[in-house]
Amino acid sequence: MGRVPKLRLPASYAAMARRSVRVTLAASAGFYLFLYGFGSSVAATYALFAAVSMAGLSHIPGTGRQRARVLVPVVPACWVLVTIGTYLSVRTWSAAVGMLVIGFVLAFIAVGGPRPAGAAPGLQLMYILPSFPPYDPGSLGERLTGATVGLVLLILAERFLLPDHPTTFPYRERAARAADCAERFADTLAAPPYALSDATVRTARPVSKDLRSSQVPEADRPAGPSVRDRALAHTGLAARTLLARLAVLPPLPGGPTSPGAGLDVLRAVTDSSRETADRLRGRTTGTAAHAELWRVRQALAAGPPNEAAVPAVLRRHAAALEVADAALAMSTAADIAVRGREAAATAAPGRFWYAQMRAPALWWRRLTGHLGQRSVFFQNAVRISLALAAARAIAGIDTLPHGFWLLLATLSLTRTTARGTRSTVRVALIGTLVGALVAATLLALVGTDIEVYAAVLPPLMLVTFTVGPVKGVGWAQAMFTVVVALVFAQLAPATWQLAEFRLLDVMAGSAIGALFGLFAWPRGAHDELRRAAATLLRHAAETAVDTTAQVAAGGTRVPLLTAPGHRSLQHALIMAESAYAQYQSEPKGLGVPSGRYDWQATLMAGHHTLWGADRMLVPPEPVVVPPLERGPTEAVTRIGDRVAAGMLLVSARMDPTGDTPDTTVPLRARTFDDFSAEPPGAPWQYFAAVSWLDALVTDLERITGELGERKDAQHTGKSPGP
Repeated sequence: MGRVPKLRLPASYAAMARRSVRVTLAASAGFYLFLYGFGSSVAATYALFAAVSMAGLSHIPGTGRQRARVLVPVVPACWVLVTIGTYLSVRTWSAAVGMLVIGFVLAFIAVGGPRPAGAAPGLQLMYILPSFPPYDPGSLGERLTGATVGLVLLILAERFLLPDHPTTFPYRERAARAADCAERFADTLAAPPYALSDATVRTARPVSKDLRSSQVPEADRPAGPSVRDRALAHTGLAARTLLARLAVLPPLPGGPTSPGAGLDVLRAVTDSSRETADRLRGRTTGTAAHAELWRVRQALAAGPPNEAAVPAVLRRHAAALEVADAALAMSTAADIAVRGREAAATAAPGRFWYAQMRAPALWWRRLTGHLGQRSVFFQNAVRISLALAAARAIAGIDTLPHGFWLLLATLSLTRTTARGTRSTVRVALIGTLVGALVAATLLALVGTDIEVYAAVLPPLMLVTFTVGPVKGVGWAQAMFTVVVALVFAQLAPATWQLAEFRLLDVMAGSAIGALFGLFAWPRGAHDELRRAAATLLRHAAETAVDTTAQVAAGGTRVPLLTAPGHRSLQHALIMAESAYAQYQSEPKGLGVPSGRYDWQATLMAGHHTLWGADRMLVPPEPVVVPPLERGPTEAVTRIGDRVAAGMLLVSARMDPTGDTPDTTVPLRARTFDDFSAEPPGAPWQYFAAVSWLDALVTDLERITGELGERKDAQHTGKSPGP
């Protein structure tokens, strides 16, 4: 006889099924305990909706254990929200004002990263639930007890029941693998034939790609404001930069014993990269390799020996200094990511400004940085808070039955774009209509037989929270409509009209969400991303001009200051990164096609501008740099102006002002050959600046797609154009 084949769910359904089991057991256990065990419908309601809101409506990323850790501090937050909602529900105006303020605050905490953002909708529901009549402060104890029990049961279920197995490597391991790759690159470059093969360089591409935020699951993405999260993100960026710099290191200007070979730098980078990988994996706490790399970097910063001052050697020296800087940044950031503020003593105050700051100061900096209309987090918070406040006012003025559902629909169906809200509402209304018909039929047939509702509710919840997230909002609304009908049918006698109220509330909530989605930043992050990227490139252009001017002028350099425009460029970079993060989650096809620009390359150009300026103008120790002679000054000024002009041109093409020029101007004209200029008397600082500016032009070509066109033209032997 043949063996019976095993039934295996697709991976998406299997993950949702495990999560559905947890929320179903937590919600139904608390609900039945209080309703049938203690006869408290109030506590039963709060126990069920506390579990459902934080596991069904919220989308906290990660495994069950990771979500359990996030939910622990949620419990006291829910106490505060339930208490405020209970006392503000006495009047419609106070409840609506509370909804406006609390709705904004809870939505705005998304600036703290994916986990606070995922928990925000559930926290909103914990204020919405008690903000409706009956005004009964005497039941506050039951409300808090029910919510606490529901959340505790959910935490226990997430922590111990059907544990999830991580499907991807954590970010620390991704960074460690990049450090391993950097170690191999540096080791290969330090030994004959002192070069990397094309096959070897290609091995770094997937490693570097894995460090991009778009490739990292939200649960593992270091996007929070804490010291460790910032340092881990810094580690990934430094690792990507190090791999890129090693891949384009100029060839030896002579034999391995020539003055400009820099093999000691590569050996120090090899050891430091190995030490960094071990530190990220928790295998070592030593800093000997880091200290040696620091010593080598100090020697490099003093410049090459006079007898080695020929252009080929100076170019190699400038490139080696970039490699040492990137490796040093990676090692320092990794140490901070592992040890936190304990490692702050070895961090440069400019590049690692966050290392010595405490958590409240870092949170305050993150919050105030986004407290403006150009931040997508601010836009989202304003949009949802206004919609919820309007829905609460309408529900109170019209005394809608089950007005709670009105706000729930507004909260769950409002999207960050008018187009997204419109498409979501259409599908949700169809699903709600189907669910209402099923619920009405069930209520009409069963009547007041509560035992039937009690028996059907758990398996229906299990299916709802398994199928709904996978099949989409239409299925979710249809099935959840039946679930809430069965819940309220057990709390009080219900007729088929309960389904009618549900449908009407969803329709009203959808209309409110669509209205505010239409008038409050209706295009979401699409235009904001273009505007933020354009602003980023404008600040980068200013930094390029200012930096080349200071390189030419020379002067005293001190480590406690930052490069010109550092704070402005850094803030513009943060705004662009947050807009890009939201843009990735929104429907495409609005206005200019999303494929027109490489947004990742735009962000990398901002980082490269920031880091290069700091590398040339912020030394590890005070130093006096002599001014450049006339020839090098004129050359580096022309190059800096050319790069800044290219940034401004690309910025103008990105900016969604309605007056965007469409003319494509080649960024690397054939008639402009100053990148290869070697003016007499040019010191290594000149070649360092030229190398940095050349890399920025490559970033711009990558943004507009010209880099790929140029490489294709070189491959076919055709001219890439003027």
